[in-house]
Amino acid sequence: MTEPERVLRRLIEEGFNGGDLRVCDAVTSPELAEHQDFGPGHAAGAEGVRAVITSLRRAFTDFHLEIEDLVVSGDAAWARITATGTHEGPFMGHPPTGRTMRICVFDAVRVVDGLMVEHWGVPDRLGVLFQLGLIPPRPVAQPA
Repeated sequence: MTEPERVLRRLIEEGFNGGDLRVCDAVTSPELAEHQDFGPGHAAGAEGVRAVITSLRRAFTDFHLEIEDLVVSGDAAWARITATGTHEGPFMGHPPTGRTMRICVFDAVRVVDGLMVEHWGVPDRLGVLFQLGLIPPRPVAQPA
């Protein structure tokens, strides 16, 4: 297993799926460049990764990430991941709905000397909002 794959799998399995926040310090560089938009005031480095894991596991107590595909190229790993969970805590300013979600997430990390130095993430946030009933789906236009 390559270093980028090992780091990404460890963060997902131990951190996101297992809730062990210590892994954030073990796999994240203090100079981590985060390219996913989490909004203003998002902490940098391991602190920011811990905040994301904590927030998702609070909102979805059964939160789980399943790696469907993973490709490594040089110092980068790219993954297509399925995220699932039941909305049982606050999420994006909304109270719990009790509904479940299942979305696709694309993640890429760049790893140097065993530490994640860059991250790009593209979760289907709109899909989550639709599935949780937090925004109504747009009606499909009927042909004239």
